[in-house]
Amino acid sequence: MANCITERQEHEKRIKALTQTMPCEEDIYLMASRFKALSEPSRLKILLALEEGELCVEHLCGAVNGNQSAVSHQLKALKDCKIIKSRRCGKNILYSISDEHILIMLKMAKEHLDCDE
Repeated sequence: MANCITERQEHEKRIKALTQTMPCEEDIYLMASRFKALSEPSRLKILLALEEGELCVEHLCGAVNGNQSAVSHQLKALKDCKIIKSRRCGKNILYSISDEHILIMLKMAKEHLDCDE
C-alpha cells in the first residue's frame, strides 16, 4: 500500500514538473501554425530556395517552378506566420527567411532524409 502512495506521489510530481515547463496555450497554437505552414510542399520549396539568400518573386517562381500568383499566395502565408520577411529594393520586393532557427530546422530535416533509424 505504501508503495502505491509513493508511486502516486511520484506521478503527481512528474506531472506538475511537466505542466510547469509546457508553453502556454497561445504559444502552442503559434508553434502549431508555424509547423503547419512548414508542412505544405509549395511553401517548403520556397523556404529551401530562400536558404540561399534573398530572392524576388520572379526568382522564386523559377526556382520552384510555380506561377506568380501561386508563389505570392504562399509567400503571404509564410509572412503571416513570421517565417519569412520582405524588404523593398527599387521596384522589387525581396524575400528572406526571418529567423536562423528556420534554417536549422531545414538543415536537420534534410539530414534526416538520410537517416535509416
